[in-house]
Amino acid sequence: MNNNTKRIYLCGPIMDCTPGESMSWRERAKQRLAGRFVMLDPMRRNFRDREIDSANEIVEFDLQDVRDADLLLVNYNKASIGTAMEVFYASHDLGKFVIAFSPETFQDMSPWMVKFCTKILPDLEAALEYIDRHF
Repeated sequence: MNNNTKRIYLCGPIMDCTPGESMSWRERAKQRLAGRFVMLDPMRRNFRDREIDSANEIVEFDLQDVRDADLLLVNYNKASIGTAMEVFYASHDLGKFVIAFSPETFQDMSPWMVKFCTKILPDLEAALEYIDRHF
């Protein structure tokens, strides 16, 4: 990897998801984009105890990943406070490119997610193709 390799933060629900739900799409993205991008996967840190200090660590580590990323790949398959906050922070505060995928129609999506995601595609494969084509 050279210094120009783009970094992608894999943003999406973790709380109230099974490990498989949280990890399977991230693993597919990492396999598909391997070698071309550095993938920043929050699942690499195993914070599951929900203690106050680890909650603060989780948020700080995730925000650092958002700052370090060149773009975000967002799984918007269900409402998630953390995902929404990361998207807002990345887009509004940092001006990052945010690519989301969702099975929902635009009419069923939160207007906040529609506004702060740069591009929303119907599924992971379409989002990965978009990244391949444009980055």
